[in-house]
Amino acid sequence: MITEKRKVPWFLWPFWVIWRLVIGIIAVTGRLVGAIIGLVLMIVGVILTITIIGAIVGIPLIIFGFLLMVRSIF
Repeated sequence: MITEKRKVPWFLWPFWVIWRLVIGIIAVTGRLVGAIIGLVLMIVGVILTITIIGAIVGIPLIIFGFLLMVRSIF
């Protein structure tokens, strides 16, 4: 398989890294397990977001879980 190396702009690099991590998790675990992990992360994120201090960790967990679920579906 041939992969293209493209330069990622510096301001998009954090999003690119997160997306590559999501793709790697789906490749290792499979689509169904990836979707289940995404759902669990979203639920944990919502529970943490209920507390004000936990919102700092909860909101990124919700986003990461959503990205896992989207990648599992498509």
